Amino acid sequence: MESLTEVVTRTADAADLHAPVPTLLLELQSLLGALTAAVTDATDRGRRPFRPTPDWTDRFGELAYGIYLLADQSGVDVDAAVRTAAASVQHRLRRSAQQAPAQAEWPFGSE
Repeated sequence: MESLTEVVTRTADAADLHAPVPTLLLELQSLLGALTAAVTDATDRGRRPFRPTPDWTDRFGELAYGIYLLADQSGVDVDAAVRTAAASVQHRLRRSAQQAPAQAEWPFGSE
């Protein structure tokens, strides 16, 4: 089975979607703006709770595709980068949990 990176690379090659990194960043910004506009509209500018609209999945997918395309053009392994980021979050959580008891004792600790 093809990885998601392979699917994006294959389809981008077939559709000739490759572009320089700065151009892809601008496109990604536009895609994120479209997603933001959809949320803003769906929530009446934050006055209502967010509920995904029917086009949410499509817009989200376009944004994710754009991220993978940018990664492909810049030589980034998205899978490895995301796993590294997740491991960093887990490390911070563990470190925070280890420090929490000491912080909880602060005003009444060993004095």
